Amino acid sequence: MPGLLVGRLGLADARIPHVDRHGLVWLSRGRLFVEDGTLRFVCTESADLDAGDYAIPYQNVSLILLGPGSTVSHDALRILARHGTLLAAVGDGGTKFYTAPPMGQGHSEIARAHARLWANGKTRLDVARKMYALRFGRILPHRDISVLRGIEGGRMKEIYRIEADRQRISWQGRRYDRSRPEGADIPNQAVNHAATFVESAADVAVAAVGALPPLGFIHEDSSNAFTLDVADLYRAEVVIPLAFRVARKALDDKSLNLERTLRREAAMEFRRFKLIPKMIDRIKELFGDHDPGGNPQRQ
Repeated sequence: MPGLLVGRLGLADARIPHVDRHGLVWLSRGRLFVEDGTLRFVCTESADLDAGDYAIPYQNVSLILLGPGSTVSHDALRILARHGTLLAAVGDGGTKFYTAPPMGQGHSEIARAHARLWANGKTRLDVARKMYALRFGRILPHRDISVLRGIEGGRMKEIYRIEADRQRISWQGRRYDRSRPEGADIPNQAVNHAATFVESAADVAVAAVGALPPLGFIHEDSSNAFTLDVADLYRAEVVIPLAFRVARKALDDKSLNLERTLRREAAMEFRRFKLIPKMIDRIKELFGDHDPGGNPQRQ
């Protein structure tokens, strides 16, 4: 059977299915359970994995991401909790993120660095400027966060306009009524959906490294302010092009389900772009914990 692994948990030479160097294991369309002390995943073929019967050496990974069409047994949850391996349910490609908190990590380096940088006014601004530099491609001299926000706002308006022109969309500006999300025009609805999917990907990345979601450097009030900071790093590069590309399809085909189509295309785009691994690298870079060698034990 393809992908069959013979043996017990924790074998040093065991091949972990679809694991990346960030310590994430992606499983979907199967059943995660424990048999004879071994954590097993039996699945049909999916975008993440060939059909097969896999033993999961969970001691070597930090976070198991369980995709659509999957179930998990009580014993599997118990054994993962005992060994400090995180488990989260995700949408296809990481477009949704569901957990029953608290989530935790076996180490606290990232969380302590995050807290130190956030607690000091100067270093908090330094990190915010680094985030803006990643978006602008250069470090701006301004040290007033409101000025940086204003510059970013102007840049985003221009990016919306350019992408709308590219997709032949009549763009009337960014408009969103939280009380009537379906009342917005198709392009704005598409931006809302795409932004939500990228935010879920950022949720995965923030949880994977053990950073602190409420402590944002640009966003402030939200309970997941730092997640929003990370997601916004990819607004120009991922959210807007993806949203307008699918909005064009929806405008051309009125029978198309916008949310479902966007979710499927987002999943493919996230895999192609390796969005979540890139987010993890960005977070480590911001906190001075860059790990180019990729040591899953430190995730």
